[in-house]
Amino acid sequence: MSDDLRDLPLRERKKLRTRRALSETALRLFTERGYDATTLDDLCDAVEVSKRTFFRNYRSKEDVALAADSDLWSAYLEYVTAQEMTGPLLEALRAALNTTLGAMDSDWDRRFLATRELSETVPALQAHSLGYCQDTTRALGEAVSGRAGDRAGDRTDEVRRRLTVEIFVAAWRTASLGWTEQGGRGGRDALVKLVEEAFAELPAALTHPA
Repeated sequence: MSDDLRDLPLRERKKLRTRRALSETALRLFTERGYDATTLDDLCDAVEVSKRTFFRNYRSKEDVALAADSDLWSAYLEYVTAQEMTGPLLEALRAALNTTLGAMDSDWDRRFLATRELSETVPALQAHSLGYCQDTTRALGEAVSGRAGDRAGDRTDEVRRRLTVEIFVAAWRTASLGWTEQGGRGGRDALVKLVEEAFAELPAALTHPA
């Protein structure tokens, strides 16, 4: 998501600014006051918007808390759906992830790290994050299956695609967890490097001794 919004229509710019204000303010309030102690009324008052406006942008308090995650994966799914991918599927998915990470706004790193830190202490966010991961994995699988063409209906091919998507998600989780455990040291470049290292280790991981 580019920091420069000038090319967007005015209505889209306003909507995006409202979403950002809600997510950034929510993250600040949840961190300062505590997630459970901060109500939606508190958040809406701080941003000076109505609850109706809030629900036009986010489905729930959990959604706005995890906005950094959804920003990444919404952009990723949009990119994967729009691009023509060739070659091995796993490599194409990894390359798309690198491109998407590089396109996120400059403040995304901070928001993502703060979100992960908050999630570690709030059970409701842990559960919501798990559900969101499942939904995103399913959506990615559907996007990939939609490209299957003449292979559609081939059970073996379907199993391989599903496994590829699951492996992709596992590699991302391994890399991103490693990055957050290091406090985001090295910034976005370090995260991309950890992603590449995780994918490079997949062949050895599949034959790792018990």
